[in-house]
Amino acid sequence: MGYVLRAAIAGHELLRAASRDVPGAGVAPLRQGLSLMPMTDEVFDTITDGSPAGSLGFWRLPAGFEELLARWSAAGPVAYVEAEYFGGVGEQHAAVWAHGGVVLGPLRVEEGQAFGSAGSPISQALRRLGVVADAATDEFATVGLDRHRSSEGWIA
Repeated sequence: MGYVLRAAIAGHELLRAASRDVPGAGVAPLRQGLSLMPMTDEVFDTITDGSPAGSLGFWRLPAGFEELLARWSAAGPVAYVEAEYFGGVGEQHAAVWAHGGVVLGPLRVEEGQAFGSAGSPISQALRRLGVVADAATDEFATVGLDRHRSSEGWIA
């Protein structure tokens, strides 16, 4: 079975307020005061502005969404994360915006690469959002990103 995640993650109130202007957006709570807004097909189509895709190297970051994330980050840090795994093999990408600009990343671990000593790209981004990992696990599992296997599963 596979795992696919493409989402913006931020503090619950920040993301709830910011997503009100995104038709079709759903926000799902995570632990430690965070929430995520999955990048569904509907949200992607709503957000994309038709310009060329950005230079951050994400698979599914809508054109123009980088500017929106930068605006949202004036109210607090916002991460955009992507993960895709099948049979334990896959990739992760993450970046964090704060104060109107990228402050972490883009981070990328491709298929076949091991996570560095700092952890996975998504765990590093979550740390930048203030997540403190449980003693027995990483930031990814601590906030509950392992609860659903697909982006759409978060709003089903």
